[in-house]
Amino acid sequence: MTGYGETGGAALAAHPQVDKIVFTGSTEVDKLIVKAAAGSLKRVTLELGGKAPTIVFPDADLDRAIPGVTLGSFFAQGQVCVATTRIYAHKSIFDKLIEGVRDAASKIRVGPGLDTSTQMGPLVSATQLKRVTGYVQSGRDEGAHVQAGGEGVTGSDGYFLRPTILTNANPAMKVVREEIFGPVVVAQAFDDSELDKLAAEANDTEYGLAASLWTQNASVAHKMAKRIKAGTIWLNCHHVFDPVLPFGGYKQSGWGRENDAEAIENYLETKAVTMAL
Repeated sequence: MTGYGETGGAALAAHPQVDKIVFTGSTEVDKLIVKAAAGSLKRVTLELGGKAPTIVFPDADLDRAIPGVTLGSFFAQGQVCVATTRIYAHKSIFDKLIEGVRDAASKIRVGPGLDTSTQMGPLVSATQLKRVTGYVQSGRDEGAHVQAGGEGVTGSDGYFLRPTILTNANPAMKVVREEIFGPVVVAQAFDDSELDKLAAEANDTEYGLAASLWTQNASVAHKMAKRIKAGTIWLNCHHVFDPVLPFGGYKQSGWGRENDAEAIENYLETKAVTMAL
């Protein structure tokens, strides 16, 4: 059945003969679905928003981290729920990392999807472009520095925004706290590698869908992965998926998991049959 969310989707979520709802989208819409589903106590599986942190330690291989962070930030115009949206980099390599990501981002060819030379297309609508550029302006207003992007493509009438990097960010800013869903990443430096402190800052969000860590120290990688509250942790990579790996989020990033055997469980009911002879 096709239709708009506020009509067809709302009817499905509320209908007593619908036993199960699976939804991928925003946390805001999810809360409406949960309320509608409460009337018949139907089961729901939800894959929602994210605000993925990527933490780059001082020993990281920058030849891998720079293209990895760039891909994580700007793949599919940043309209990906697991997109790298918060960079935490050690102060000793912060400038080099940001310079590298800025240089890589400046080479991304932004344009129409039907142009074979295009590497990054438009945002999904004029409304979304206005929303994303509003976040960029909010960052400026709150003291963030635009290191790259922040504007559209000259001579284009599409919904284009160049890959955007904001520095001088702090945890109170809207661009740090809220999901932007566009090609915008905020970067902050840290001055020590105390894992509990780093994890607390990375976890200081209502979301918990994904994160990535960049380090050549396997012990640090696994200790940090244990501390991060997210359903997917990538070590020295980002945007790597496999059907055998369960995918889903903590906190307001969703309920349940996709992929692997755990996904099948979302659609099953357990029944016990006891016979007396």
